[in-house]
Amino acid sequence: MFYHSCLGKFVIAAAVVLVLLVIAFFTAPKESEMADEMMDNIVQLLAENDSIKTDDLDDTVNNIGFIFTRADSSAVDSSLVNAFYKYNRLECKRHAFHTTARVFNNFSPEGHLAGVGIFGIVIPTVHFKDLILRVAPIHKGYGNKLIKSPGNNEYYGSQPNVQEYHYKQDPRD
Repeated sequence: MFYHSCLGKFVIAAAVVLVLLVIAFFTAPKESEMADEMMDNIVQLLAENDSIKTDDLDDTVNNIGFIFTRADSSAVDSSLVNAFYKYNRLECKRHAFHTTARVFNNFSPEGHLAGVGIFGIVIPTVHFKDLILRVAPIHKGYGNKLIKSPGNNEYYGSQPNVQEYHYKQDPRD
């Protein structure tokens, strides 16, 4: 009769949740394990984006595969990995029941969530667009044109109305 009562169902559900939380507490990856796994996943991501740039859907599907695979060190250009270390910072933090990894760089000082570790599994969520792999100036100063002008090509043609936009302050302001 206890199993069919509302209180009995609540106690059983609470016991199952409690057991899952205890298992999650003891199986959450350590910070060092999380950092190693995330660097492996990031190296695989850099190898996938070496020849063609993928989009968010491709990165998500690749992240699912990265859970079960290891990186081939010969498949990625070492200059990309060095650029990752130069312009990005990976930080892992252990919480009570899970571990998180965040990638920090100049474009995201608050960090992007790069992965979650729970029940002994590291699940990567990093996307290629979250990483900075090169830094270059795009203009010399305020009010100057871009250093690399798109110019006229077959897409734009030679239309005089297609040009860069530069804000000019209204003299009435």
